[in-house]
Amino acid sequence: MTIEIAPDAVMPIALVFGLLVGSFLNVVIHRVPLGLSIVHPPSRCPECESKIKPWDNVPVLSYLWLRGRCRNCATPISLRYPAVELATGILFAAVAWRFGATWWTPIHCLFVAALVSAAMIDFDHQIIPDSISLGGLGVAMLLVPAANASYGVPYVDSLIRSGLGAAVGAGLLWLVAFMHARLCVALGREFEHWPGEGEALPRPSEADYWLWFPGLGLGDVKLLGMIGAVVGVIGVLDTILASSVIGLFLGGVHALARNALGEPFGFAPSIALGAIASLFLPQLWIIALVS
Repeated sequence: MTIEIAPDAVMPIALVFGLLVGSFLNVVIHRVPLGLSIVHPPSRCPECESKIKPWDNVPVLSYLWLRGRCRNCATPISLRYPAVELATGILFAAVAWRFGATWWTPIHCLFVAALVSAAMIDFDHQIIPDSISLGGLGVAMLLVPAANASYGVPYVDSLIRSGLGAAVGAGLLWLVAFMHARLCVALGREFEHWPGEGEALPRPSEADYWLWFPGLGLGDVKLLGMIGAVVGVIGVLDTILASSVIGLFLGGVHALARNALGEPFGFAPSIALGAIASLFLPQLWIIALVS
């Protein structure tokens, strides 16, 4: 049952909550790739290691109050910290505007938080932790059918929809990566990271033949599976279309900025932006086909 509350009443709460979650995401983005705990020790300055006081850890406002520097040692604080907080707050508010006071608002806020984390970690390290992609897939398979059931959609039908979305999202990207790998082998193309110096190409009897590809990590495949479980088949097709276009643009910017055409870069930021676009501009692939 939908609670009839005007979206304007939900948006400010979502904005504040998003700012707080964005502060937590900064911890996740920094610590998870390093295998560190996200709860201990408390946040510290990386330079002087002084513990950050609660009043110096207020999203965005503390950065402005401290003029972007550590209170203790005056080391500059990266602008990315408040940027992640502000972006997450704005996205949460946008989700509240789009879905109102329904179960879809908290579910899609969780979805957006996972996308922001995956995008930033992949940007930094070219990896997407399974705790985000596969963990998010598990949570989506639980919450999305339950939310649909609360609005009268048969639970089994919704579970199948999420499963199909995950299969199509992961399966399509895996197929593209697999065919690209086989084409590269047929053409004799070589990559610095694939298969690696002194290593033979994987054979069909080896798992790497099916799961290790040049230019695309299996983390991207898992991430699209998680996305498909949330947005379904049509939504994940939207995501693939949008992320392909965004990826071309970001790849060009990356190549120009570093003067390194062909240098690998994380694809998760493009996938995340494409998934967010699918939430607010559904049926992109249909529009593309008929226009």
